[in-house]
Amino acid sequence: MLLSYLPWNSPAAASDRPCMGDANRVFSYREVEDRAAAFAEQLAERGVGEGDVLAVMLPNSLELLIGILGAWRVGAAATPINPTFTARELDYQLADSGAKLLLALPGTVSGIDLITPEQMRDGPELAVPEPEIALDQLALLVYTSGSTGQPKGVMLDHANALAMTGQMVDTFALSAEDHALLVLPLFHVNSIMVSFLTPMSVGGRVTVLDRFAPDTFLAAIERFRPTYFSAVPAIYARLAELPEGTTFDASSLRFAICGAAPVSKELLERIEQRYGISLVEGYGLTETTCASTCNPVVGVRKPGTVGPALSGQRIAIIDPQGNTVPAGERGEVVISGPTIMRGYLGRPDATAETIRNGWLHTGDVGMLDEDGYLSIVDRIKDMIIRGGENIYPKEIEGVLAEHEAVLEAAVIGAPHALLGEVPVAEVVLMPGATATAADLIEHCRALLAKIKVPVRVNLVSDLPRNPVGKVDKPRMRREAAPVDVPVTSTVALPGA
Repeated sequence: MLLSYLPWNSPAAASDRPCMGDANRVFSYREVEDRAAAFAEQLAERGVGEGDVLAVMLPNSLELLIGILGAWRVGAAATPINPTFTARELDYQLADSGAKLLLALPGTVSGIDLITPEQMRDGPELAVPEPEIALDQLALLVYTSGSTGQPKGVMLDHANALAMTGQMVDTFALSAEDHALLVLPLFHVNSIMVSFLTPMSVGGRVTVLDRFAPDTFLAAIERFRPTYFSAVPAIYARLAELPEGTTFDASSLRFAICGAAPVSKELLERIEQRYGISLVEGYGLTETTCASTCNPVVGVRKPGTVGPALSGQRIAIIDPQGNTVPAGERGEVVISGPTIMRGYLGRPDATAETIRNGWLHTGDVGMLDEDGYLSIVDRIKDMIIRGGENIYPKEIEGVLAEHEAVLEAAVIGAPHALLGEVPVAEVVLMPGATATAADLIEHCRALLAKIKVPVRVNLVSDLPRNPVGKVDKPRMRREAAPVDVPVTSTVALPGA
């Protein structure tokens, strides 16, 4: 089966159509093919071939994308590495992945051979035949953020990538006229799949930004005229807090995607109303090659949900015994379909625990409505157990987001001597807002049962985040000070 997301198999193969660019350069499909073939030659000269792993540790750049394509041409897999990693973190991923060569900036110190972007050739020195790449060939080793324990390498093969890009094309009705603005870091599967491989599969175009800053991002939209982009809630929050009167020409955008982390309905609505962007929220995991559900661009959108399953995937909600629950009831979200990972590298026990009977267990609590639209309630591990009562932080965060002064909120369970844990919140206010912690607690009291009301609200300038932009709740829990509020005052007993 043709892997259409490879430039030499794309509908625009060998053409002068723009394929990828950055702030200073634009490469045609023909130029990208030549550069990928040239780098493949260099990899072969360095002894990298079928079954090997190329590590890529670069900021967002065209060389990073061409490095991945070159690895695939010689039958190798690529493992993208966060360019801000410390030496210890880099060494861990290199050792765990078994990488044979590292593509990185000059001066990067590692225990394996190094090749730099400056050393990459513009074109091949020999006539390089188009490679035959098997569907079951390992394509990517993308490492999870490691919220608990050491990060795990998620094995994604070319069959996973083919299924994912095809589903994206169908979901967003993409064509050769589409142009993705790539802003998310390329060590994240969202950026690789949604903004890089998918537009290439239809002969479209991608423009790469090296980093996100609100002013340069808006300027890039006006300059490059993309038709879509994919971003995380933290980026939309930064756009929402720009001074009133900040405008930009968004007329080229057909839609924008929000994913990778939970987002409040209120924040999505603020962005849509203020900037006139059609914004759809989706849901997925690295283990499902990126996305499993998404609200449609054209059709029924249900704000507050992450939409129905993408074509070819199945979503179910199960109880602790593994039984499917009816529509409207909560349970664990499980997923099946052709985008499910091959497994965790070198971790058969973790793989067997996550994939059971063909279903990937996400660890997320959710529910399906009668139309099959999924709502994510919370992470199972983020659930607060307060004196035996289950409390979902996302529900409290949603209520806080309804307050007009709130930009973002994150809720965790803090230790309590009697009840085990109680909800506490960190809140970022809208610029210029003057709400107090007491105001926000009163707001919650009016809308939540007493056991769900945060006993403490901390007003902060920003929420802690992990490398892929998700709120770092494990860190928040580690740093949370114990609460010794008397049960008879702010904290209510179960059922009180």
